[in-house]
Amino acid sequence: MAKILVIDDEAAILNLMAKSCRQQGHEVTAVQTGREGIEALDRFKPEMMIVDLLIGDMTGLEIISYGAEHHPDTQVIMVTGNGSIDTAVEAMRLGAFDYLTKPFELADLHRTVDLGLQKRDEDDTIEATDFQSSAISLPSAGMIGESAKVKEILSVTDKIANNDSPILLEGEFGSGKQMVARSLHNASERRDAPFKVLQCSALPEELLESELFGSPSSRGETIFSRAAGGTVLLEEIQVLPVRLQSKLDSYLEEVNTRRMMGDLPKHMDVRFIASSAKPLQEAIEANTFRKDLYYKISVIPITVPPLRSRPEDIEPLAQNFLTSYSERTGQSIPEIDKYAKRLLEGYSWPGNVGELQNAIERACAFAEDNRIRPVDLPPKVTQKVEITDEDEKATHHLPIGGLLSEYIRKQEKLFIRETLKYNGGSREKTASMLGVSIATLYRKMGLKLEKKKMTTK
Repeated sequence: MAKILVIDDEAAILNLMAKSCRQQGHEVTAVQTGREGIEALDRFKPEMMIVDLLIGDMTGLEIISYGAEHHPDTQVIMVTGNGSIDTAVEAMRLGAFDYLTKPFELADLHRTVDLGLQKRDEDDTIEATDFQSSAISLPSAGMIGESAKVKEILSVTDKIANNDSPILLEGEFGSGKQMVARSLHNASERRDAPFKVLQCSALPEELLESELFGSPSSRGETIFSRAAGGTVLLEEIQVLPVRLQSKLDSYLEEVNTRRMMGDLPKHMDVRFIASSAKPLQEAIEANTFRKDLYYKISVIPITVPPLRSRPEDIEPLAQNFLTSYSERTGQSIPEIDKYAKRLLEGYSWPGNVGELQNAIERACAFAEDNRIRPVDLPPKVTQKVEITDEDEKATHHLPIGGLLSEYIRKQEKLFIRETLKYNGGSREKTASMLGVSIATLYRKMGLKLEKKKMTTK
């Protein structure tokens, strides 16, 4: 086992990472400041250092830079809560082996530590000038939910768990495509191997090409070689430059041919999953996506529905985020009171699962007595909006995130109903007061206008 130095100014996360590494049999030193980290590096001389990006008295990049100069044999994993790709690139250039974003699963931490130590054994000295990976280990768990749509997706993932055919996940931003990919990985025989994610929109074309296909500066390493035996999720593939689409098409063709021939090398042995926030058929029609590549990556297509179409999944997702928050902070799991729960279930979640996670994180930060109340939720979820009307401020309940047409329809019905009450139920008086025809009034009320029979003498 190895000597590992962990540096993080958040005590709960520091203790969690240190405890987890000790359970793996490693000798761990844990400190909360950059100054202590530098001293521990010099004194402890660890084989690996896990360092947070923002520590307080120093930045993680400063510590990585110091380590690269004075302790080049120490393998480095950077941890951050802001998920900055630019920071990841800089960290890799300074010599970091890999990059984890908070919150992350302990299984991701274990795998990254093991791979980093293996890499160290293979390479006595880390060159601090190479960009090694922009892949971010996924923090989310598998697909969570109780709706019929989620159960259908889980049924599909169980059936294709060990099928190595490429998979295409389509669905809105934040709908849970990463969770589906994680479910596929966790259900497969590849579950103990790396799970890596590459966001096509996060890197300039040159770095994206290097990460996918290698370059002299990367010593031929790619996201595929770093995920050998595991799974690669290529996110937002719809924005992949056409030139790289052609290269990816050729690469996948080679993988398929060599797999069929039984001649697939280890560095190419990965399960390939792509995701798109927009239907790729539309991109094909707009000539921004290659049809031949589409057919290669969509052997098994899966559509992930938005959260608003499966409200019964809101509660189990919220509970999962609460549990994750509790594990990271060391606090007990907060309870959501019935009024806050009702608001969560009534909101349309235009930002989908990602927006729900952010709302729960915010609520946990503001909650008192370990109980989440409506006041702890974001204003757009509680639908309270401050508006000015004739120089007077008033709080109104508005369904922020909903459809304008639906809101207008409901307000019309409410206004008509109250006007009917005012006129003692007279529809004729109500139509006259509202300035509409009796036919229009009936239509907006959802009623059929009775036609009088005409007789002729």
